[in-house]
Amino acid sequence: MIQLITQRSYGEFSSTLVEMHRLRHRIFKLRMGWDVQTSGDMEIDDFDALHPTYLMQLSDNGRVQGSVRLLPTLGPNMLRDTFPALLEGQTAPSTPLVWESSRFATDIPADAPKGAHSIALATYELFAGMVEFGISRQLTDIVTVTDVRMERILRRAGWPLRRVGSPSTIGNTLAVAGYLTISREVLFSLRKAGGLSTPVLWTPVIFTAA
Repeated sequence: MIQLITQRSYGEFSSTLVEMHRLRHRIFKLRMGWDVQTSGDMEIDDFDALHPTYLMQLSDNGRVQGSVRLLPTLGPNMLRDTFPALLEGQTAPSTPLVWESSRFATDIPADAPKGAHSIALATYELFAGMVEFGISRQLTDIVTVTDVRMERILRRAGWPLRRVGSPSTIGNTLAVAGYLTISREVLFSLRKAGGLSTPVLWTPVIFTAA
């Protein structure tokens, strides 16, 4: 199940947010060896201070298994302010129609249920939640900086990244920036591949007229 957490609900979900930061520490610091900001056993950076929206993928017992951070491109974001070299001279998006996703992470048991193309159902839920959120905000795209491994997963899932430029080595990661289309067609495709019959967000998504 997916939990949508906005600035208004930070207090209500404070323990969930702490668990998310611990998840990110396990994934990005310990497992992947990224040069990230940490505080104890939590990974937390300057962009977390900008009141982002978070999507959390929760297990049946409420444990945080995955998360992603979402920020509007009208303000500071990772692509524009941390990784502008990936733009290869192009202008970073700055529009209410495009938000940025970052810190996509999952920590799922190897035997967890899987959907099409051997991708975990929890991953499909997070992808679908991102698209549902985008539709509710009338977005056209989500822009992101990711690694080529996640780019391959996105392509297999049926949500291909439209690259902004060529991949570039950042630290120990081959990173790439690109856009992910937000549309009902993409949502229906992800739901089918992940075996999702209903919306994944706890907060109902209101579908606006096309």
